[in-house]
Amino acid sequence: MSAVAETGAAPEHDEPEQGAPLGIAVAQFAPGGDKAANLGTIRGLVEAAVARGASLVVLPEYSMHFVSPLGSQTLGAAEAVDGEFVTALGALAVEFGIHLVAGIIEKADGPRVHNTLVALSPAGAVVARYRKLHLYDAYGARESEWMQHGTIAHPQTFGVAGFTVGLQTCYDIRFPEVTRWLVDAGVDLVLVPAEWVPGPAKERHWTSLLEVRAIENTVFVAAADHTAPGGVGLSRVIDPTGVTVAALGSEAGVAVAFIAPSRLTEVRRVNPALDLRRFGVVPR
Repeated sequence: MSAVAETGAAPEHDEPEQGAPLGIAVAQFAPGGDKAANLGTIRGLVEAAVARGASLVVLPEYSMHFVSPLGSQTLGAAEAVDGEFVTALGALAVEFGIHLVAGIIEKADGPRVHNTLVALSPAGAVVARYRKLHLYDAYGARESEWMQHGTIAHPQTFGVAGFTVGLQTCYDIRFPEVTRWLVDAGVDLVLVPAEWVPGPAKERHWTSLLEVRAIENTVFVAAADHTAPGGVGLSRVIDPTGVTVAALGSEAGVAVAFIAPSRLTEVRRVNPALDLRRFGVVPR
């Protein structure tokens, strides 16, 4: 794994107290078609993150299984949320005493599957689930041939260290209303697992969109991407002013930041943009 980026002073590994800094890690790697191998890689990333004080670890989209292009192998890899892979993630969360977020392929009714994120608590329970709303039918890809998009409902969130945490996936970041929809539900830390496909200007799109979502919503954003060949890497944690406080390059590894609700409070005191806005988000 690559060198680990850090910021701040590491707290203890126990569940952080309300208002205390939260150690958050974004972990990037290149998931493949072998679930056991992916779990082995995830374990190593979690170990590295926890050793540096993280109590919330964010993994990429499709962490369970990824082949390119998507196809019958993708469909065959799908599991229920209470299946073996998520159970193994829950066991890791219990072992290390952390919240853990990762992308899976979830079984669905009908011929397609869901591109789903799950959040596991330190007790190993699924505390939030998010099914990708905007499927990647762009740049020549057709994710919708294999995936069924999620239905729009009140977002599932979870709390940790004084933050309300929400989830969205990869291509969703191009749609500003998704992040605002989360913020309207009280979210102030947005997690973005991704498989951001490389291409012309795509690295700039990735970093710029993440920064803008943080700025316009005055929220923390933590994004975890695939490394090559499926993604561009560049996983990062961004503060509510759009400043990157921890980041990775193109190699597999973890970046750890320590963030506090007090920073959020101060930014919103200076820039009360959410209170001043005059428009809301209405689903189509």
